Amino acid sequence: MKFNVSSSKLFSQLQAVSRVINSKNALPILDDVLFDLVGNELKLTASDGETTIRTSVEVEGAEGAGKVASAAKLLLETLKEFSEQPLAFTIDENNFAVNMVSQNGTYSFVGVNGNEYPEMPSSEAGAQTITMPASVLQSAIEKTIFCTADDELRPVMNGIFFDITEDKVTMVATDAHRLVRYVNTGVAAGVTANFILPKKPAGLLKNLLAKSEEDVKVTFGAKNAAFEFGNTIVVCRQIEGRFPNYNAVIPQSNQNVVTVDRQTMINACKRVAVFANNGTAQLRLALSENQIKISAQDIDFSTSAEETVACSYNGAPMAIGFKAPFLIDLLSSIASADVQLKLADPARAGLILPAENAEGEDVLMLLMPMLLND
Repeated sequence: MKFNVSSSKLFSQLQAVSRVINSKNALPILDDVLFDLVGNELKLTASDGETTIRTSVEVEGAEGAGKVASAAKLLLETLKEFSEQPLAFTIDENNFAVNMVSQNGTYSFVGVNGNEYPEMPSSEAGAQTITMPASVLQSAIEKTIFCTADDELRPVMNGIFFDITEDKVTMVATDAHRLVRYVNTGVAAGVTANFILPKKPAGLLKNLLAKSEEDVKVTFGAKNAAFEFGNTIVVCRQIEGRFPNYNAVIPQSNQNVVTVDRQTMINACKRVAVFANNGTAQLRLALSENQIKISAQDIDFSTSAEETVACSYNGAPMAIGFKAPFLIDLLSSIASADVQLKLADPARAGLILPAENAEGEDVLMLLMPMLLND
C-alpha cells in the first residue's frame, strides 16, 4: 500500500482527530490513529472508546488499499517538525511496517492491523436528524460548556442538554451553582427530542467547528449522537439519565434590574477578588441608586478592597454575595457591551443576561448567591 501526501495537511488532520485520545487507554490500540486508504482518500480515525472522530485527507499516487493503525504521538511529534513538503508512505500489508520518506530522510516504524481497530458506531434505528450552521453550534457550546459539572454522583450534569422542539433548539448546562440556557430560534429542527452531550466531545466539537463554515448534520438515537460537517464526523455515546427540570429553577419575578458596562464590571470584580478570602472567594455587591459597590475582605489576613461602578439601577437598596470566579466566568461569556443583572433578594438566584442578544439567540444565565456574613 502506497500513497503521497502533503506534510502540513496530514499534520493538520492528525492534530484534529488525535485530541480525542486519552493519555491512558484500556486498549493499547486506542493510542493509535487508524489509516484507511480508499482510492485517493486517506481516512484518519481516532477514539477513546466513548467518542470517535474521523476525517480525511486527499493523497496522490495511491496504490492498493487497506487499514493500518499507527502510533499517534510518534507521528505528531515527527510531522510538527517538517516544513511543507510531500511525504511518501509505503506500508507492508503482511507485517504492517510503515516507511515514510521525506525530502531529506527516511522514517520507519511498525503499525498494527487496522482491522483490529474498534468500529465507529453505526446509525441507530429510529435515529433523528437536524441540521444547523457550524457557527450556531460552536457558539452554543462555547456559551454553555464552562457550566458543566464534574459530578460522579450526578453524571447527567456532566454534559450539555440538547432540548429540541420543532421551532427552536435549547442547550442547557448547570453545575447546581450556576446555569446557562441558550436558545436559538433560527434553527427549525422539525422534531421534538432531547439528549445529553458529554463534556469531552462538546469541547472537541467547539475547537473543530471554529474552523468550519459548513452546516452540521446532527444525528441522535437512544445511545449515540453524531455530528457530521465537511469531511469530519464525531460520534459519541450520550449520557444516560434525566436532566433536571431547568425551567423550574429559573426565577420569573426578579424585579431589581441593574444594567452595567460588562467590561467595566469584569475588571472591577477581578481587582477586588484578589482581596477575597481564598476559601470562599466571596464578592459583596451593594446596590444603590445608579451604582454598585463591589467589596471583598479576608479577615484572616486583614485585607480588603472596595470599588464603585456606575450603573443604571432604580430599585431598592440591597446587598448580595456571589462567588467571584463564577460571576466573572458568566460575565466573560457574554458578547454584548452591557449586561443586565436581575435580582430578587440576597437569598434567591440572580439572573445575568446580555442587554442585547444576537439575532435568533436568547441567552440566560443563573447564579446562586452566597450567604453574606454581615
